[in-house]
Amino acid sequence: MTSLPHVITEIPGPESQRLHAQRLDAVPQGFGVALPVFIDHATESALVDVDGNRLIDFASGIAVTSVGAANPRVRDRVAAQLDRFTHTCFMVTEYEGFVRVAEWLNAHVPGDFDKRTALFTTGAEAVENAVKIARSHTGRPGVLVVDEAYHGRSLLTMSMTAKHHPYKTSFGPFADEVVRVPNANPLRGQGAAYALSEIERTIDEHGADAFAALVVEPIQGEGGFVVPAPGFLAGLRRIADAHGIVLVVDEIQSGLGRTGALFASEYEGVAGDLTLTAKALGAGVPISAVTGRADIMNSAHVGGLGGTYAGNPLACEAALAVFDELESPGFLDGVRRMEQVIRERLQPLVDDLGPVADLRGRGAMMAIEFADPESLVPRPDLAQSVTSACHSAGVLTLTCGTHGNVIRLLPPLVIDPAALSAGLEILVEAIRSVTTADAREAAA
Repeated sequence: MTSLPHVITEIPGPESQRLHAQRLDAVPQGFGVALPVFIDHATESALVDVDGNRLIDFASGIAVTSVGAANPRVRDRVAAQLDRFTHTCFMVTEYEGFVRVAEWLNAHVPGDFDKRTALFTTGAEAVENAVKIARSHTGRPGVLVVDEAYHGRSLLTMSMTAKHHPYKTSFGPFADEVVRVPNANPLRGQGAAYALSEIERTIDEHGADAFAALVVEPIQGEGGFVVPAPGFLAGLRRIADAHGIVLVVDEIQSGLGRTGALFASEYEGVAGDLTLTAKALGAGVPISAVTGRADIMNSAHVGGLGGTYAGNPLACEAALAVFDELESPGFLDGVRRMEQVIRERLQPLVDDLGPVADLRGRGAMMAIEFADPESLVPRPDLAQSVTSACHSAGVLTLTCGTHGNVIRLLPPLVIDPAALSAGLEILVEAIRSVTTADAREAAA
């Protein structure tokens, strides 16, 4: 079956190695790579490299190609737009696709209030513009962010991101007026009540009129796919309302069907004043959005928002194709079934293997954390060894987490069930093999 892994050379193979050597002579070393293979083409479930190896895709370009890396709806709509024109700049002359994307997001983003949507190009741009809009609306400078958060690589979003290396190392000084508060991380014993009380204390310490925005991922991405303790997001909503702070929900990685709901915040019944989308929004064609309360969105002056490529016509058509996929009958039901399959295969590892500390997530946004069973000291070495074993066997997985000790699963939401099953089998075998070898070494 074309959806199953097929490894015919070492990975990376000779042709990928040759191209990677050329890359090193052309591209700065600051661009890292999870697996140095060059892709020739893709299916709904797999990536085929230039050596003919077929890899099951459990990464989706870090949740970008959620409807597959070669989706025919996306291809057809983008191709049709290419025949018309590639770009005009929406701030110079307008085009309908921009409006249609904004209308869909206004209708589907959580929140029973009048909305407006601004389109941009990258997730970091969406975060930056949300902060700009919140500052314009409130007249305040400060930004509250949650521990272990990831929000981007620009100066402001680096400042908002918690993980220092590799995102912030040697790149300072960073932006002022960013204050970090605790997350409600269940595995680490940080419940909602504790985290919310600390956030209230921080606001009291600085003064409520210091903060324009409180920015939170409903499920953390790079921070380790941490699902906050129940009540945390609702508590943030109450705190924001009480102090006149704009609640910004960063759904850049978790949104648009990834968790089995259109938006992860729906599980907690919470609507942000502003909600951010990117990644899956364009299925690989760069586009991002800030959607929120009309009065807040309209607070920025004319000319204050924009960008040359913001809401590019090709990207808008890609987004409209993504919306068509999301509205297909049974689409989100299928994502929720994926979670059931993943839990059935991986939960026994948490029960049987001490270093497998946690299985968490929602929908097709799942993760396994490796840590010492007694102290919960992170074990990034195990995560990396498991990832390497999966890569060699033809399954593309990614690590994440502040300490690099988490393997995250981000399969395409349209993955073939046989490919999902085969990939999980390889992952389970890799985890059992690596943890068994580690136990033997510790006992020696």
